[in-house]
Amino acid sequence: MVRSKRWNTMSRNNEKRVVFDFDLQFTNGGGIQGQDFRLDIDGDDIADTELVDYIVRDLRLLMVGPARILNKRVIVEPHKRRAGTNGAQRVYVDLSHVIEDGLVTYPGLPAARICDYLSRERSRGIYAPGTEFQIAKIEMVANTGTYLDCPSHRYEHGHDLSQIGPEACADLDGIVIRADHRQGRAIDAGFFRGKELRGRAVLVHTGWDAYWTTPDYAVDHPYLTEDAAVYLRDCGVRLVGIDSMNIDDTRSNSRPVHSTLLGADILIVEHLCNLGALPDEGFAFSAIAPKVRGAGTFPVRALARLG
Repeated sequence: MVRSKRWNTMSRNNEKRVVFDFDLQFTNGGGIQGQDFRLDIDGDDIADTELVDYIVRDLRLLMVGPARILNKRVIVEPHKRRAGTNGAQRVYVDLSHVIEDGLVTYPGLPAARICDYLSRERSRGIYAPGTEFQIAKIEMVANTGTYLDCPSHRYEHGHDLSQIGPEACADLDGIVIRADHRQGRAIDAGFFRGKELRGRAVLVHTGWDAYWTTPDYAVDHPYLTEDAAVYLRDCGVRLVGIDSMNIDDTRSNSRPVHSTLLGADILIVEHLCNLGALPDEGFAFSAIAPKVRGAGTFPVRALARLG
């Protein structure tokens, strides 16, 4: 039995806290219960599933099965810590490729076109003397650069980009899985066993980004196997990213990894880079796309925040 622990892991823009009990059962037997736990929250409520994710992550639990949140109530109480008071410097690692005119990300899809809609020269005839602007025109397919896939990319009735909340792709607790492409292309479930995965962004570092924009990038690239996707789904991950041309094996027309992950509302980020600059753990991952209705894929600025 665990009693009366206080968490301060969410942002602190109001003065509300949730108080609750919990009962977690383990798939290999036994369980753990807690009473009068407290958590700072934004807004007026928090879902039971999100509370379970916090408990599992904060207590570093493994093999968690059925979970219940009990006696939940929200109270008004000053938060114990304030963001930005510890003086720690934040460091960001950019995990995105540059999108530029002529870029072809996926063979067979058109190149990106970036040009002036309004040039600086033309703008001088519109605005007051000494004032000028440039307005760019960009034409590209959604699968360009480093991009995020959400469920509607694969499923007609899945959530599109306008329906994905920021909590699904911003400030996710991250873990890097090392799977050097020189040791083999197929990345199966064995690479992920024994890792703390639940509720996290799982980034697969293969080193394949070294071939970006070369003909070799699209040939015999690293990929996840179907059993890896099923294992990640069953472990309750939030997002899966890879620094390769595709998370599936493109030598086949089937896409079991996309089907499994997106079918479980687990987001995918492809064409990452610089994963070698990250520690295995201890960072927050973000990959935020615009709120585009009717689109299931779009380029992102993928970032890891250290500290």
